Amino acid sequence: MRLLESRSALVLLALVLPTATAFLPPSLVNTNSHRQIFSPSALAEQKQSSPAFSLGNLFGGSAANPTAPGLRGTLEPHPSVRPHISPLNRLSKDKRHTHITSEALPVHPDVISGVLPNGLSYVILPNKSPPGRFEAHLQVFSGSADELESQQGIAHLTEHVAYMGSRKRERLFGTGSQTNAYTDFQHTVFYAACPVQTPREGTPMLPMALDALVDVMEARVEKGRLEKERAAVLSEMTMVNTIEYRVECQILSTLHRENRLAKRFPIGKEVLIRNWQCEDVRTWHRTHYRPDNVLLYLVGDIDPAQAEKTIAEKFGHVTADKQAVDIKIPELKKQASALADGVVANSVKAAQSWHYPPVRHDWSLVKNKDVDPNLLIPPNSIDYDLHLQKPYDMDEKVELLNQVELTPGKSIRPHIFRHELLQAFSFHLFAKRPVEQIVDLDSFRRSLARRVALAALQIRLNVGGRSDDPAFTFVEFNQLDSAREGCAVCSLDMTAEPKRWKDAIGKSLSEIRKLGLYGVTLGEMERYASSLMTDAEQLAAQGDRIGHGDQLSYLMETVANGHTFMSPMQSYQMTVKALSTMTLEQVNEAASELCSHITCFNKNEEAISGPAIAIACMPKGIAADDEGYCDADSLVQTIYDACQIEVEPEKDIVVPFSLIPEEELAEAFEKKEPVWNSGTFTDGTPDTAPDSLTRPFTLRRLDNGIRIGVAQNQAESQRGHLRLVAPGGRDAERKLGFPNGSMSIGARTMQEGGAFGPWTREQVELFCVDHLIMVEIVCSEEALTFDFVFPTTNVGNVGFGDNVQLGITGTESVMQIVREILVGFKWEQDALGRSKQSFRSAHESLDKNLEDLSKELVAEAMTQHDSRFLSIDVDAVNSITLDEAKKAVMSQLQPENLEISVSGDFDVVEVLEMIYKFLGTIPAETNAEFKVDPSEVPPWTGRVPQPPSPGRHLDLELPDSDPRAVAYVAGSAPNAWGYLSDGTTVTEKIIETEKRMSDYDKKRRSHPLFAHACLALVGEIINRRLFSNVRERKQLTYDANFSFSNFERLMGGWFLVVVTASKEKAQQALEACKETLHALPKSQPITPDNVESAKRVVLNRHEGELRTTSYWTQIMSGIQEESIPLKGPLSVTDFHAVVESITARDLQLTINCLGLADDKLFTCIGKTVLPKGSELKEEDLVRADAPVIGMRRGGALKN
Repeated sequence: MRLLESRSALVLLALVLPTATAFLPPSLVNTNSHRQIFSPSALAEQKQSSPAFSLGNLFGGSAANPTAPGLRGTLEPHPSVRPHISPLNRLSKDKRHTHITSEALPVHPDVISGVLPNGLSYVILPNKSPPGRFEAHLQVFSGSADELESQQGIAHLTEHVAYMGSRKRERLFGTGSQTNAYTDFQHTVFYAACPVQTPREGTPMLPMALDALVDVMEARVEKGRLEKERAAVLSEMTMVNTIEYRVECQILSTLHRENRLAKRFPIGKEVLIRNWQCEDVRTWHRTHYRPDNVLLYLVGDIDPAQAEKTIAEKFGHVTADKQAVDIKIPELKKQASALADGVVANSVKAAQSWHYPPVRHDWSLVKNKDVDPNLLIPPNSIDYDLHLQKPYDMDEKVELLNQVELTPGKSIRPHIFRHELLQAFSFHLFAKRPVEQIVDLDSFRRSLARRVALAALQIRLNVGGRSDDPAFTFVEFNQLDSAREGCAVCSLDMTAEPKRWKDAIGKSLSEIRKLGLYGVTLGEMERYASSLMTDAEQLAAQGDRIGHGDQLSYLMETVANGHTFMSPMQSYQMTVKALSTMTLEQVNEAASELCSHITCFNKNEEAISGPAIAIACMPKGIAADDEGYCDADSLVQTIYDACQIEVEPEKDIVVPFSLIPEEELAEAFEKKEPVWNSGTFTDGTPDTAPDSLTRPFTLRRLDNGIRIGVAQNQAESQRGHLRLVAPGGRDAERKLGFPNGSMSIGARTMQEGGAFGPWTREQVELFCVDHLIMVEIVCSEEALTFDFVFPTTNVGNVGFGDNVQLGITGTESVMQIVREILVGFKWEQDALGRSKQSFRSAHESLDKNLEDLSKELVAEAMTQHDSRFLSIDVDAVNSITLDEAKKAVMSQLQPENLEISVSGDFDVVEVLEMIYKFLGTIPAETNAEFKVDPSEVPPWTGRVPQPPSPGRHLDLELPDSDPRAVAYVAGSAPNAWGYLSDGTTVTEKIIETEKRMSDYDKKRRSHPLFAHACLALVGEIINRRLFSNVRERKQLTYDANFSFSNFERLMGGWFLVVVTASKEKAQQALEACKETLHALPKSQPITPDNVESAKRVVLNRHEGELRTTSYWTQIMSGIQEESIPLKGPLSVTDFHAVVESITARDLQLTINCLGLADDKLFTCIGKTVLPKGSELKEEDLVRADAPVIGMRRGGALKN
């Protein structure tokens, strides 16, 4: 299961953190509308105490007169059913409340929506990408914000019980389906992503998937399942309780102090979760899991007519009144009825979108802003305390609505959070605005104007943040519609060194005020409008090739906020209309409103309604007289002072049309005319001809030594990915005698820099912005990797329609940048400074991160402190000079050492011609002056150290006020291609073990891909075993994860199991993980069913990833490298056949190549301990049956 509980909707099961760079193109920002509000009577919730714990009587309530429809038969009406607006919003047939002022936006022609007689709504979108699969998502419009005082955390627990306990969900296992669920403030969502038919029998799977979701609606709450999921949720509390999570809690509780969100986090209260019984969970489920309160989404390769019929067959019998029969706790029934009255009377949920949480907001609005009056909800307009402004027994001890009025009408809501695990200063400044529903051309144009303004500001901030002496280390300004919060949130997020916090606030607020006062320049408007047009063109070109997941995410977010859901082509057509009529004045009007909550603090500017919300987070222990100290008063004063700084209008920077003049290339061509050579391989594949095109990729070499791979991939329309790899990395750094860390710091210095030829860093960055190019440069243990994401069409265009002036293609732009990186890169001292600062921060943060520090201890023990595999300490970072960083990196950028893989929606011949022109003319001796030949190659070069024997156990204690624990189990393993650290292979070990092997098996196991496929399947099976044993059977954790290090060039590696648990259960969880591993060789060997299930997962993942350009560059990289002898064309062309050929016996023999014996294992338990001086006296403790979980979770609470 997943728990969503951060302002940015942090996904806790599978988190992808993109790298922020100055090359990032403009991001999507949405926006507002009008809905009728229903105002039935509302009743106040009253509290009554009881000495014994009981959900039924701990919190009493007053009676409520239900306003639900009349009785059917003898059933009592449901206590929470009220008339409400359709959750279909713009897809509803009733659109009379939508405010249209100009040409209405067209609705996607293929989308189908409807409502069953029982009130259940559904949306169906046929989608052919990928073919043969579909996704079904059931959205229940109740989350943690709908919980009563005595139910905090029950939405999340019920999600676990309803889906994890479903027998019909279990029928989807082994079919290549993925199922999961997540809980947030405003909803609970269950989903199944499935093939259209079962793999073996060919049985239709849509009925099976809907059966699983109907089972959610009719969930049986059984004692055994409740206890399993209670244990999982309590373990999940420990897992999510990172310092990042705690910061998010502080931010959200301050941002939403005027409504329920400040007190209703999805994770809930531990004292309640530990004590709920089946009747408590059943009461919540039957109250909220009713047809009028859910929406079913179906997206995929399905027949809409058949899908509608199946939906009616499966869900039609479920009714709210039948659900009401099982609501057995009278007090909660009364309280739920009172809450339902309050929701429809006094919330944005009833006024604007049923997808929103039941809240009100203190809006930040400019004077004369046209806003739906139903959204201007007073704080005390009804007697019922819907927005939880009164004190309650289980509240955290925080002050609510502490606002500072600077001058009349200008107020700030400040909050300071200090913690011993924080390393840097972070600043978060917010304003909340109503969501503007995008339904017509005018509202669409305004949304595009906001995106242009935001893109211009972000690039200014990025360029300023990468100056010679940056005040901040990260900064982002954005406004996003947030269905989970029921508003549009305008946010400034910034980090800085504590001693620079005042300077950082001053610099960032000055840039924002500059935009608000003077707007964007004409050049900026043209640049970012062109980027928006390119985005729209790419989306339109992709058309029906957009994946189900992406379509569904966009559909759900669009419907939730009441925007019009358009097809990619419709969106492109309306973008052309909107941008062709958008003026600079309209963009600057949008900029002025975006920044109004900051510009208003200038003493000469007019006030706006509503507060700005400011949160500062910093390390604990900074003395009050230190320059890094910040309190609420100094924070407010610094914000006010920053807004008095004089600012000047932005000046346009001249951005080059092309980085390399044609005459320079012509001169290079005269000096060296390139020659194509054959592609050569080490996996047994014959050489490829230098003048032929091959499928699925074309592989050749230039005569300067650069290896080239090109693959066409039309699944991502008008998009491309280029990966440049220089084998070596930190292994080469040590082998060649460079200072520790110099290779990594040098790679980051290149990322932080960007000047080459006659162009400054700022000009190159804006060139990348104009051409929508993203760049990431990384040094790993075994290679330097340069990744470029780009559009394959003409970009940097100026104008629209017949008046457009085309720029060069994104593909050509990337080729120019790659050439300049290799032949003309300028190494700058200020870039080195920023690089070193990022590494210092990373290492200092390591000492305050329980998971990373524990993992570092394991790596130290297993590698015997081999620096190639450890973080770079501060002393090493500080000692690196620019010359050392430059020499280390440039020593690897020899043409003969390089491999370039390109994939995208392009013509292969045209790309090969560009490579020939831009990269083929690079002389073979380029960077030869940096080449280093070691006089003696150390024996450890190119391999992972064999762990010492016997293994050992490690313990770590980290000061932290909250109790947490994490356990690791590690041991030796082959690399991704089956090489062990001694140079032998998995295949050799198996052949040595299996004396009587058939010729067929010997040939099959000798395939270059055999070990790679075996290890992928083994990883899937072990993860499933860990889940079944450690989580399901022993109930010791929320999740345990197994992974391989997966080195490709280095021989050998390790496996790693990570499991989070409570401090009390950490040792048991570790032992359970070891038990699972020890059982694999003998007592619980791998079965054929295990293998078949794992094959479906591995093959489905491979097929899905083949649709992405990044995956193609990943699988092509190394194909022509001698340092990865088993990786060649066969690893791609034979993938499906080799995976299908693997047997249980193959995997059992592969497992014998892992260091699973008890004396080979390295284990570690990391636990938090109370910081010195933080222990409370006996008289200061507040006793509870169990720790209360909230924003200060765990342990005793201070009065």
